[in-house]
Amino acid sequence: MIRYDDWFLNSIERGNPMTQIDLHRSTGVAWTEGNHVSFHIDGFSYFTRLEEVFSSLELHDEVRFTDWRGDADERVSGDGTSIATLLADLCRQGVDIRGLLWRSHSDRFGFSSKRNRRLAIDVTEAGGEVLLDERVRRGGSHHQKLVILRHPTCPAHDVAFIGGIDLSHGRRDDTDHLGDHQVIKLDPRFGRRPPWHDVQLEIRGPAISELDGTFRERWEDQTALNHAGRLRALFSQVMSRDRVARPLPARLDDPPTQGGHAVQVLRTYPSKRPKYPFAPEGERSVARAFAKAIERARSLIYIEDQYFWSIEIARLLAEALCRQPGLQVIGVVPRYPDKDGKLSGPPSRLAQARAIDIIKKAGGERVGIYDVENESGTPIYVHAKVCVIDDVWATVGSDNLNRRSWTHDSELSCAVIDSALDDRIPVDPGGLGDGSRKFARELRLALWAEHLGRSPADLELLDLAHGSDLWKKTARELEDWRPSLGEGNRPLSRVRSHVIDSVPTSSRRWAGIAYRLIFDPDGRPLKLRLRRRF
Repeated sequence: MIRYDDWFLNSIERGNPMTQIDLHRSTGVAWTEGNHVSFHIDGFSYFTRLEEVFSSLELHDEVRFTDWRGDADERVSGDGTSIATLLADLCRQGVDIRGLLWRSHSDRFGFSSKRNRRLAIDVTEAGGEVLLDERVRRGGSHHQKLVILRHPTCPAHDVAFIGGIDLSHGRRDDTDHLGDHQVIKLDPRFGRRPPWHDVQLEIRGPAISELDGTFRERWEDQTALNHAGRLRALFSQVMSRDRVARPLPARLDDPPTQGGHAVQVLRTYPSKRPKYPFAPEGERSVARAFAKAIERARSLIYIEDQYFWSIEIARLLAEALCRQPGLQVIGVVPRYPDKDGKLSGPPSRLAQARAIDIIKKAGGERVGIYDVENESGTPIYVHAKVCVIDDVWATVGSDNLNRRSWTHDSELSCAVIDSALDDRIPVDPGGLGDGSRKFARELRLALWAEHLGRSPADLELLDLAHGSDLWKKTARELEDWRPSLGEGNRPLSRVRSHVIDSVPTSSRRWAGIAYRLIFDPDGRPLKLRLRRRF
């Protein structure tokens, strides 16, 4: 029988006594049971499902969403319906729609200020309310990606989606990875229509109340929506409708139980001034949950991540590899940074190289870092934020493996443990009596099948003990294939060993400084920074 508190944080370990997520309990339990969780691999699956559940909404139903970037014209369906049109039509039908979009940095620097404002205006003018939220630490962002649908008269239909997928261009790719027709500009080596890999969770059950509570905490924060000077903030409040927040309807009861998945809602909020009322010293439960889970890792830590940067996180993985001689780490990352220019590239490449070097020195051949490409050889941009440990504990969210995501920006993820055992061999990969759990195993198998060009039913994918060998062998097959020599059909695999373009010695000093101060800043309180703790 699995003990969830061996893997999940308790309310004290969360480190934020002010959040409503844990305050309504008296037992110290900081997770919910009785949920049903499924996963959507890549954006086409997610957007298709989103359109389906939106079509079920009726008068007085509720939609809540948060996003880093939202494009009003992002097509949700094959017939070209945009997210703004879909939400605006629902507003006119009497659905209560509220959203929190990051008040982004300027478009001149490759961000999405105008796009986020356009979506906010379109929905608000239709009768909803979407706020542009800049209540972040200086240089930070709201990076949470959440959509919640509540049905007051039929709570069994309540559903939430969280993960790495924004309501924006570039994300609506499918498993063929030919890219989204609504392209987003990345490094030119990803092509004119960049392929995009991502993962989103669909959740039903009591965990929805905790996700709804996360939205409410931000919505009901009385702090000014931007951190500009007082005069500018006052002017904005008078002149701009996005400054006014109507009270939310009364909190709904928990949805009924739907399945056998235990879910822990995890967040990041920085320490900042003025303080978040729901997290006065910030919250770092994403970081703490990862650190606790890897202490229990024995066989495999599988990671998909957009950055894989931080030395602090690399050291946690290195310590786990040193403690457990049978532990393997397999990671999937983008082949290149999304912006790999003269100024933007060196800091991220240098940081990633240092982090991977720390892990490989600790684990040697037990560590493999890979990137992926489609059948035409175009690199696939890996935007997913996934971790699966020993086919037991799995997490999917908005947070990357870097210090920014763990301390500085707002982030949201969910860790999942299935009550149902998977009876396929190996039945207990970690050897601790936790067994293998259906959700974590099925998620890993689906991801491995896509990347390695195999069926999820392939028995070789089940063998965690030789996972590193399988990935090395599969990557080598593609790397050794020479079509110019008439060597037959391209291998079905998409994986190659990850090689980082080196940073010239002359650039390393300034790149290291830029990385620490701009690319991956630290949002912890000073006392935790000094103690090197999260």
